[in-house]
Amino acid sequence: MKVHEYQAKDLLKAAGVAVPAGIVITKPDDAASAYDELGGGLIVLKAQVHAGGRGKGVAIGPDADRAEALEIASGRKPRPEGMAKGVQIIQSRKAAVDAAASLLGKTLVTYQTGPDGQAITKVLVTTGHKIARELYLGMAVDRGLQCPVLMASTEGGVEIETVAKQTPEKIHREPIDVGLGLGGFQARKICKALNLTGATAKKGEVFFKQFVQIFIDKDASLAEINPLIVTEEGDVLALDCKLNFDDNALFRHSDVAALLDVSEEDPAELRAAESGLSYVSLDGNIACLVNGAGLAMSTMDLIKYHGGEPANFLDVGGGADKEQVLEGFRILLSSPRVQAVLVNIFGGIMKCDIIASALLAAYNELDFRVPLVVRLEGTNVETGKKLLEESGRRIITASGLTDAAKKVVAAAKNAA
Repeated sequence: MKVHEYQAKDLLKAAGVAVPAGIVITKPDDAASAYDELGGGLIVLKAQVHAGGRGKGVAIGPDADRAEALEIASGRKPRPEGMAKGVQIIQSRKAAVDAAASLLGKTLVTYQTGPDGQAITKVLVTTGHKIARELYLGMAVDRGLQCPVLMASTEGGVEIETVAKQTPEKIHREPIDVGLGLGGFQARKICKALNLTGATAKKGEVFFKQFVQIFIDKDASLAEINPLIVTEEGDVLALDCKLNFDDNALFRHSDVAALLDVSEEDPAELRAAESGLSYVSLDGNIACLVNGAGLAMSTMDLIKYHGGEPANFLDVGGGADKEQVLEGFRILLSSPRVQAVLVNIFGGIMKCDIIASALLAAYNELDFRVPLVVRLEGTNVETGKKLLEESGRRIITASGLTDAAKKVVAAAKNAA
């Protein structure tokens, strides 16, 4: 689960992590009072959407050319003078209102959102600071080490993927024991790696320990501060912040779960979650309905290998009932991109004849406007196949996973 920057900063602040003062607004006129309340002077307005690249993003109206906006946001075309960015620095009351008006109600297109962009309904107005240095601080779970890892770099303000690719030696890593948190010696190593000294290093040590602790305490899956700034006064502040949380742990954190912004979520993914289905939207045209996460990944790999593009990841699980299968199909067929559907079921707990019956019920109830390819294997497989073959429905059966992948790719191409 993702949260907005302002929500992430509220969580950091509650944990004792130093962040700039900020006020969230939803109307342009509110920017004037926010400007006054923050003390005037240098102020920053930041569009609140679940996407990176906001500083280079393009805020556009409904009639704008979104493909061109993406080219500009990605740096492939020059930015016209006066085109609104997702992050704006201003120094007057009137400029604050104008900047807010250029963002609220618009769509922000960044290299992460694609041409569709994301609607801007909230803007964070925050105090500006005289920056001496920009650093990077991040934390994620390292599957190889089987523990969280704290990452720090002197290359703040730059995409960390670029740093990792071009100058990986500039990223310092510290594995974290979740039972102990960040040790004092580790905090000092981070300060040394970031060239923090004196009073600033002391502040940095406190900052890093609290940052690590909130990651552990809230079951975060990703935490990133880019940039982490050192001000001219020697303070250490989280100028920006991204926090993602483990969905499977949200039952332990009602305060975090309450921060969900459904307007930022994929409607199909929300709908699937309500039915107990694991679903992720992708950009292809071949929909997949599979039982088991590993089998679903293999199915997508084979579709790709044989020249197709998966439209989704959908794991109905080992004990899905008829209604869940029906809902899965409803979600798949609601996408206008889908030109074929592949059902790949290994019958263990979920027997193949029961699955076949559910598939036929779904076929009768729903508008199957696209080819349906079915591969069944496991318990009662022969009975299940016979039900499908004798149904009289336009269902393409497959004898194996490779055969299924080839058939669904061919069916999608013919449909296209």
